[in-house]
Amino acid sequence: MRRWWMLALGVNAHASVTLGLFALPLVMPEIMRHFGVSLTVAGIMANAPAFGILLALVAWGALADRHGERLVLGIGVSLAAVSFAAVAFVDRAWAVVVLLALAGAAGSAAMVGGGRIVLRWFQPPERGVAMGLRQVSFTLGMAVGAFTLPPVARAHGLPGVLLVCAGTSLLAAVLAAIFLAEPPHELAGRGTALAGSPYRQPALWRVHATSALHVVPQIVVSTYGVSCLVELYGWDDVEAGRLFGVAAIGGAVIRIAAGRWSDRTGLRMRPLLLITFANVGVLALLAGGTLTRTWLGPAMLALAAVMTVAGNGLAYLAAGELAGPASAGRVLGTHNTIQNSVSLVATPLAGVLMESVGFWAGFAAGLAFTLLSVPVVPVRGERPKGL
Repeated sequence: MRRWWMLALGVNAHASVTLGLFALPLVMPEIMRHFGVSLTVAGIMANAPAFGILLALVAWGALADRHGERLVLGIGVSLAAVSFAAVAFVDRAWAVVVLLALAGAAGSAAMVGGGRIVLRWFQPPERGVAMGLRQVSFTLGMAVGAFTLPPVARAHGLPGVLLVCAGTSLLAAVLAAIFLAEPPHELAGRGTALAGSPYRQPALWRVHATSALHVVPQIVVSTYGVSCLVELYGWDDVEAGRLFGVAAIGGAVIRIAAGRWSDRTGLRMRPLLLITFANVGVLALLAGGTLTRTWLGPAMLALAAVMTVAGNGLAYLAAGELAGPASAGRVLGTHNTIQNSVSLVATPLAGVLMESVGFWAGFAAGLAFTLLSVPVVPVRGERPKGL
C-alpha cells in the first residue's frame, strides 16, 4: 500500500501545479479583457510557463536521478507557488510572461518526479495503471481548473486566479517535502541498467517523436477550445469551462483504462497506435463541425479534449522503461522538453491560423500532425513487458 501513497503524493503535486502551468487557457477571455490583448497574444501569455518548462525539465530530471523525488518536488513546486503569487501583483504583459516562465521552470519538477515514482516503486505488470493514475494528475488539475478558475476569474479577476494557483501549489509542496520517501532497496534496484546512452535505441527516439507530433492537436484543443465555444458558438465563459472540466474527468478515466489495457497485453505502443487512429476520426469530425458551425463542433471538441490526451501515459511510460532506472529522470525530462518545445511553436502559430482562417483550420492542422504520427509509432518488434 505504501507505493500507492507515494504515487498519491506525486499525483497531488503535479495536479496542484497544473492549475498554474496549464489551466490558464481556461480563463483566456479574462486574460484578453484584463490586458486588452488579441487571441494570439493571450495564448502566448497563458502558455508562458512552457518557456520555463522547456529550459528546466532535463536539469530537474538529472537532479531527481541523484537526490530523489522528495527534494525535487519540495523545492520546485514551492518556488512555483511563489512565482504564481508574484504574477498576481503585476500589470505588465511582459512581466506576466517572465514570471510565469519562472513558475514553469520551477513547477516542472513535478512532471519529472511523478514519473520516477512509478518506475521506481512499481513492477512492470502494474506500471500501466500506475502511470495512467500518474497522468491523471494533469487531467485532475485541468478538471479542478475548469470548474474553479472561470468562476474565480469572474468574481475576483485574474489576480484571484493566480492566488488560487499559488495556494494549491504551496500546500502540495509541503506535503511532498514531509511525506515522500525512497523505495525499498529491492524495488529501487530492480531492472537492468543500460550500458552507455539509452539513446542508442532508435525506438526511444521514435517514442519522443510520436509524442511531439501528438502535442499539436492537444495544444490546439486545450488552448483555444474555450475561446472557440465563446466566440464561434456564443457560449458563456463559465459554461465553456465546465464542458472542459467534464472532458478532463473523461480524460482521466480513459488514461487509466489505457494503462490497464497496456498492462494486460504487456504492450505500450500497439494500444497507443489504436488510440491514434481513433483521434484521426475525432479530429476530422471536429474540423468539419467547426467549419460548418453545427452541433458537431462542440460535441467533438469535448471528445477531442478526452481523446487527444489518452495515449500520453503510454508514451511517457515507454520512454522511461526504454531508459532504464539509472537514466529515467533525464530521459523523462527530455521527453517533456521535446513536447514543450513543440508546444511553444505550435501555440502562436495555431492562434495566427485560427484568427486568419478560422477555428476549423487549427483543428485541421491538429488532424494533419496526428496522421503524420501513425508511421512513427514504434510498434514493430515491441515485446510484452512483465508477462
